[in-house]
Amino acid sequence: MKRKRQGAALLLSMVLTAGSLTGCSSDQTAAKDSVNGAKGGAGDGPLEITIGTPQVGEAPKADSEIERAIEQYTNSRLEIQWIPTAAFEDKKNVMIASGDMPKAFKLTFNATTLSAIQSGLFWEIGPYLKDYKNLAEPNPMHYDNIKVDGKLYGLPLYRDIGRAGITHRKDWFDALGLKAPVTIDDWYQMMKTVAEKDPDKNGQADTYGMFLDKSYNDPVASSAFLTRLAVAQGAPNKWGLVDGKVIPEFMTAPYQDSLKLLRRLYAEKLINQDFSVVQAADADNKWNAGKVAIRVNTVASAAATSANNLKKAVPDAVVDVVPFAGPGGNRVPAEPGNNGFFVFPKSSVKSEEELKRLLAFFDKLLEPEMSTLLTRGLEGKHFKKTDDGKAEFLDLNLFNLEVKPFRDSLPSFEVTGKGLPLKLDALQEKGWKVISDNLKSVVPNVALTLNSKTYVENGSELDTHIRDAQTKFIMGKLDEAGFQAEIEAWRKMGGDKVIEEFTAEYAKQKK
Repeated sequence: MKRKRQGAALLLSMVLTAGSLTGCSSDQTAAKDSVNGAKGGAGDGPLEITIGTPQVGEAPKADSEIERAIEQYTNSRLEIQWIPTAAFEDKKNVMIASGDMPKAFKLTFNATTLSAIQSGLFWEIGPYLKDYKNLAEPNPMHYDNIKVDGKLYGLPLYRDIGRAGITHRKDWFDALGLKAPVTIDDWYQMMKTVAEKDPDKNGQADTYGMFLDKSYNDPVASSAFLTRLAVAQGAPNKWGLVDGKVIPEFMTAPYQDSLKLLRRLYAEKLINQDFSVVQAADADNKWNAGKVAIRVNTVASAAATSANNLKKAVPDAVVDVVPFAGPGGNRVPAEPGNNGFFVFPKSSVKSEEELKRLLAFFDKLLEPEMSTLLTRGLEGKHFKKTDDGKAEFLDLNLFNLEVKPFRDSLPSFEVTGKGLPLKLDALQEKGWKVISDNLKSVVPNVALTLNSKTYVENGSELDTHIRDAQTKFIMGKLDEAGFQAEIEAWRKMGGDKVIEEFTAEYAKQKK
């Protein structure tokens, strides 16, 4: 593959200059060592790397400035295949079936991915990670959450694990004498007060404590509001271990208490009556219009964005973010901690030595220089250095066009990585602190990496059945006895078999 290398040295210099502010040396010795790390040994030429990944936004031009800077720093030659997201699953299946795969292939967990991993198509990489300083440093949950049969086959695109937080209208809370809700009764009283006390002072009953959308009880996402609420009250995160069995959240008392709260709110018209059909964008619009006290379908790190969106309609609004807590303190569901992961096909990565060189390449992407490049871009073009040694974006639109596709498609840590720190305002800093503090008390989904043949075959049907039953219960179409009957029906449809298989897999992995 012929490449134009003109200007690559200048780009590398720009990246190294930005990286030096993190306290790591960027002298010639360090640069030489970094190149040797990717090469895997003296005398080897640039490592040829083919990468397959879903396309993020507009695909960058081949041989772009960012791509050349990565190549120069890691002594590699990249050939990235940006596959349109809509076509990715079909393309992935064809590539797996034919064995014609790139050396690093970004996948997400689903049935075909699991089957391909279990069939032995990819290298197991777990035993190698200890030899790569940067890859070995992240919280082990990032890796535990993508293991298959207890073994690690992929490198995750790292994302935060404990993202839940309560983003709320502090001005309303202060005016109404409210505090962030903790107990089930706190949530009820907050909802009732906001609905009845007219916090926006317009004389109309048009304000909500929270505005739910139809993803409130998503069966898979640990970020679903009902799961966040229930976990804070003591429930498991989707699946938990109770009396030696792996059981679903909806079979536990804290979850059912949370469900009863929503039923009461609905009956008293303290929650939007159309929640079962509302799109997430509609819920966002209600917040942006200044009609909602707590924004439930977001993450703590986005509190400042929520505030900015709100202030377009309500300039004097005051927004704050606090940890999601229950009677036992801060307790939040652990999220998967990744946006997919890279696997290394044996059909294209022919030897252990080549695998090690690929791992060395990914290890270098987490170094300060590459972390700065992937999360901030190029100094003087995408960001500038502030007087206190932080990065401030110059042109966010240009960053999104030229850098974001790489940031979202290669391993990096947005704020907590080793790159140049981003200049944050007070609310942004608080949001990220909430996420950092959450790591001390995240509740894992114990079934996240467990195998169940029954769930693979019938999971969609089982999930739909219980989701519909929850919505009917909230809307008063089922009483408590009726809801319990729907749980029994779920068990007979295959739920008991899923519990049995998950429990057996859990015991097997613990051994």
